[in-house]
Amino acid sequence: MTALADCGTAALRAGTASAERVRLALLWLLAFSGGFVFIEPSPYEVITLAAIVMFALGGLSIRTGHLPLLLLLTLYNIGFAIAVVPVIAQDNTAMWTAVSCFLALTSLFYALVLSDNSGRRLELLLKGYTAAAIVVSIIAALAYFRLMPSAESFLFAGRSKATFKDPNVFGPFLVLPALIAIQRAISGRPRDILLGGLTLFLILVGLFLSFSRGAWGHFAVSAVLMLGMMFATTRSNNERVRIILVAAAGTVAIALFIVALLSIPQIASLFSERASLVQNYDAGHTGRFGRHVLGFLMIFDHPIGIGPLQFAKYFPEDPHNSFLDAFMAGGWLGGFTYAALVLVTLIAGLRDVFAAAPWQKTYIAVYATFLGVVGESYIIDTNHWRHYFLLLGVLWGLMVVRRARTDRALRDAKAVPTLAMVHPLR
Repeated sequence: MTALADCGTAALRAGTASAERVRLALLWLLAFSGGFVFIEPSPYEVITLAAIVMFALGGLSIRTGHLPLLLLLTLYNIGFAIAVVPVIAQDNTAMWTAVSCFLALTSLFYALVLSDNSGRRLELLLKGYTAAAIVVSIIAALAYFRLMPSAESFLFAGRSKATFKDPNVFGPFLVLPALIAIQRAISGRPRDILLGGLTLFLILVGLFLSFSRGAWGHFAVSAVLMLGMMFATTRSNNERVRIILVAAAGTVAIALFIVALLSIPQIASLFSERASLVQNYDAGHTGRFGRHVLGFLMIFDHPIGIGPLQFAKYFPEDPHNSFLDAFMAGGWLGGFTYAALVLVTLIAGLRDVFAAAPWQKTYIAVYATFLGVVGESYIIDTNHWRHYFLLLGVLWGLMVVRRARTDRALRDAKAVPTLAMVHPLR
C-alpha cells in the first residue's frame, strides 16, 4: 500500500511538473507573440485566451493585494462602457471598448500568474519578449534597407514599423528588452557581456530606425533611471564600478553608432526632420499640444465623456495624450480611475525598487520602463498598447508576491520566540 501511495504521489508530481512546463512554454509564446500585431485579432489575442484557460485549469487565485488593481481596472472600463452607449452604433466603437476590457484582463492575468513559481515564470515571460524584440528589430532593419520581399509593408512614411501598425508603438516595445540587455552586460561575465551587447545592438538598430522621438526619449530616460536605481540599491562596489563603466562605454558606443548611421544620406535626411523637438503638427491652436489644452477644457462639459474614437470629430486628429483620451472616451469615471491607476502603481511600486527580492533587478528594469511609458503617455495614446498592460501586470504581480513573502517571514519570525516560551527546553 505504501509503495502504491508513493507511486501515486510521484505520478501526481510528474503530472504537475509537465503541466507547469506547458504553462511556461505558453508564457514564452505569449510574450513572443506580442511583437506581431499588424493584424487584428493578432496571434497575441489567440494565445492569450489559450493561456488564460490553461492557467485557470491549473488554478489562479486572487490575493488581497490584487484587489486594488482589479477595482481600478473595473471602474476604468465601466467608464468606457457608459460612454460608448450613445455612440455604440458608430464604426469600431464597440470593438474599441471590447479591446480595452480585454487588455485590462491581460494585466490582471499577468499579475495572477506571477503569484506562483514567480521567478521562473517571470524569466520565461521576459525571454519570450526579448526574442520577439530581436526578431522584429532584424525585420525592421531588413525592411528599411530593402533587403527583404515586400519591404514596404513593414515601413510607414519612410520609418520602420516592422510587424506593428505604427512606428510609435514599435519603438517603445523595444525599450524593456534593451534595458534587460544592458543589465546582462553589467553582470561582468564574458558570455553575458557578449550576448547582452549583441542583443542591445540589434534592438537599438530597430529602435533608431523607428524614428520615433518618443521612443528615443523613452529609452534614454528609462535607461538612466534604471542605472541610477541599480546603483542606489546594489551593495557591491564592484557592481557600482561596472554600472559606471557600462554607462560611459554605452553612451560612447551609441554615439558612434548614430554617427555611423547618419553617414547614410537617406537616414541623415529623415533624422534631421524627426530630431526636431516640435514638428509642424505639434504647434498651433489645434496642433498636438493645443488640442491637449482644448480637450482638457472639454472635460468639464462632458462628465460621461464623448465616447471612444470621437475626439477626432471635434479636432483634426486623435488626442495623442492617454490621460486626455481616458477622460474623453470614458468620462470622469474612466479618466480619474486611469490617473489613479498610474499614480498608485508608481507610488506603491517605488517601494519595491528598494526591497530585496530574487528578481529585484528585473523589477527595476520593468519599473523604469513603465515610468518611461507614463511619460510618453502625455504625447501619445498608449491605452491600447499590449506591452503597456504587460508592464502593469508584471509590476503588480511582483509587488503582491514580494509583500506576501515579507508577511510570511514576519509571521515565522514572531512564531519562534512563542515556541521557545512554550517549550523552553527545545
